[in-house]
Amino acid sequence: MILTLLADATAAFRFESLGLSPVALDLGILQIRWYSLAYIAGILIGWWYLLKLIDRPGAPMARRHADDMVFYATLGILIGGRLAYVLFYQPQILRHPVDVLKLWEGGMSFHGGVIGVTCGIILLARRNGLNWLRIHDYVACCVPFGLFFGRLANFVNGELWGRPTDVPWAVVFPRAGDIPRHPSQLYEAGLEGIVLFAVLWFMFWKTDARYQPGKLVGTFLLGYGLCRFSMEWFREPDAGLEHLSWGLTMGQTLTVPMLIGGLYLIATAKGRRIRVEPIAGTESVA
Repeated sequence: MILTLLADATAAFRFESLGLSPVALDLGILQIRWYSLAYIAGILIGWWYLLKLIDRPGAPMARRHADDMVFYATLGILIGGRLAYVLFYQPQILRHPVDVLKLWEGGMSFHGGVIGVTCGIILLARRNGLNWLRIHDYVACCVPFGLFFGRLANFVNGELWGRPTDVPWAVVFPRAGDIPRHPSQLYEAGLEGIVLFAVLWFMFWKTDARYQPGKLVGTFLLGYGLCRFSMEWFREPDAGLEHLSWGLTMGQTLTVPMLIGGLYLIATAKGRRIRVEPIAGTESVA
């Protein structure tokens, strides 16, 4: 199998030939990386879309709350995402605590980011007397933007590559040896970013899902969980975490609670259906 893949390596796309660089702009004393720009783009576009969502009748928060949400979400993503990555994927980093702060070197866990953002939403809701689960529904609709740009940045960085393959669109990543691999970063960008966004867009704008607290965020958790769980069969597991004793990769293991939680929220959402009054304006929502 390996010999066959090595023979096919000459026919696969070589990453170097794409002319991609992790650095978007080199100012000499300062380098702006695509990875950083991906986070910024995801947060800013997500904020813009959130404002569009809360402009509809029956929104769970006002514009001022949405503006504050950007701050809470950013902290949650950075703190939760980094700490979870260190604890679950690279605990050896704790031997040099300062390295935990080196976000520019990459290394973020989406699962940890979800926990961090959830904590931020709960804090915002409690401080303002809002329904945290309904806020979570709206925020969940915005997350696919960040996932899409983040996965594209992973590809540009030539990291988190896929498993060996002989498909015609395989890519030889320089840091992964001279073996053609799945461009799993692009698969994830399409599924977690485009497809998941389309599903949530339809449910928000074309159904009454936003009036059933937990249904949208449950759909997000279930949808992301299914995408990530299935993509682990195409994505190369992190070193040392390839064959866990229970038969799953670490990525799949961390996704199981999301699948269970998503199913629960969807199944119980209709029972939480209540008459929703808008934060601002006079139009009542049934």
